[in-house]
Amino acid sequence: MAPTLDEAMKRLDIALGLLEASVSRRLDADRRRGGLETELQLMQDDRARLAVELDGALTRLHRYEVATDDVSRRVRQAIGAVETVLAQAGQLAPAGQLEPEEG
Repeated sequence: MAPTLDEAMKRLDIALGLLEASVSRRLDADRRRGGLETELQLMQDDRARLAVELDGALTRLHRYEVATDDVSRRVRQAIGAVETVLAQAGQLAPAGQLEPEEG
């Protein structure tokens, strides 16, 4: 049974349809992959930006901690100086606390 020209044309038409569908799927997949690659690049850019911001925040935090320690030390010194002056003036109880005022 020799295939007729019509049958051959039908098979060719089916094969071309399958090829077109395959090409269409491939193009869609390439577009999606391109979109994913773009999204990944944006996420990597965001990550890098956030890392820089975090480094800056950690640097500021360290500076604030140093400043806080310095202020705390100075306040303790000032409290000690005030206690010394009050003790010399007879206003400080032996436990290091102010005596309640009488009256």
